[in-house]
Amino acid sequence: MTTAPKKKPNPIIETIASLFQSLFQNEIVSFILKRIGQAAITIFLASMLCFAIVQLAPGSYLDTLTQDPTLSPETIDTLKQNFGLDRPAYEQYWRWLTRIVTQGDFGRSFKYQQDVAILLRDRVPATLLLSFISLILTWAIAIPLGILSAVKQNTIVDRVLQIVGYTGQGFPSFITALIFLIVAQMLSPLFPVGDMTSVFHKDLSWFGRVLDVAWHAFLPAIALSITSFAGLQRLMRGQMLDVLRQDYVRTARAKGLPENRVIYVHALRNAINPLITLLGFEFASLLSGAFIAEFFFNWPGLGRLILEAVRAQDLYLVMASLMMGAVMLIIGNLLADLLLKFVDPRIQLNADR
Repeated sequence: MTTAPKKKPNPIIETIASLFQSLFQNEIVSFILKRIGQAAITIFLASMLCFAIVQLAPGSYLDTLTQDPTLSPETIDTLKQNFGLDRPAYEQYWRWLTRIVTQGDFGRSFKYQQDVAILLRDRVPATLLLSFISLILTWAIAIPLGILSAVKQNTIVDRVLQIVGYTGQGFPSFITALIFLIVAQMLSPLFPVGDMTSVFHKDLSWFGRVLDVAWHAFLPAIALSITSFAGLQRLMRGQMLDVLRQDYVRTARAKGLPENRVIYVHALRNAINPLITLLGFEFASLLSGAFIAEFFFNWPGLGRLILEAVRAQDLYLVMASLMMGAVMLIIGNLLADLLLKFVDPRIQLNADR
């Protein structure tokens, strides 16, 4: 009796299998996959909560149309059927969620009679641009000044910077934006107010277009950065003061290391960790944090669109904006965790392993 010869393993299949095995054993890859699974559940629960909150709000979009005497009750009923508002709330939610998962369709705006995805696509880049400029300005100024304030503790420089920090935090965002708007009007036409480009924008070169957008974004970004800058500077100062009192910093100085190396290599790497965590939350507010600056400077971003959608109870547009905020929060926290791992390799992403 003869036995069948064993099949030789395919080297290509073995290579692919070993590659996948090494990827899943990698700490960062397994952490990202785990967070993606958690994010899917979180987004689903957040969508249910957001939909319930919108439904609990009194009235609907059609309530504003019923006040128009030119629209007959039959027309209102037809619009109600077209918008799907004649169906139970759970059926509206399930239909909306199913269309997102299967077709990538976020619904149609009641007010603008356009696809929600198109409306967001046209407005989100402007808001992200303004928010990123503000974020870069805030961190580029606040971190060095916070370090300087900690190193020069109890000196005139420290006291001046503390006064600046307290003053910046004491001003509400809308007051700061209003002050800069008044300054822009006084210095007109030095600083433009309204829109994000000039009338002759299309006639400029690519570099001229970049400068034109930066020129329009300068005052809104500064107005948006003041409050965040003040809080971040004070937080950086407090963290640096705490780290500079640690024993390992005293040991580094006792060994004769240069002061710049002690501050920017040994102290800063440990003091920056809480600020990286804060960066994750700031990333989540990129789409909503620029609302006040957009309103005062007539910046064509997402803030005014969401405000009008809430006022009109434009269901699908409001839901899409709320879900974008939830997604940004999840992405921001994931990026913050990965940055913490990069800055401090001692941090274990998967504590259960």
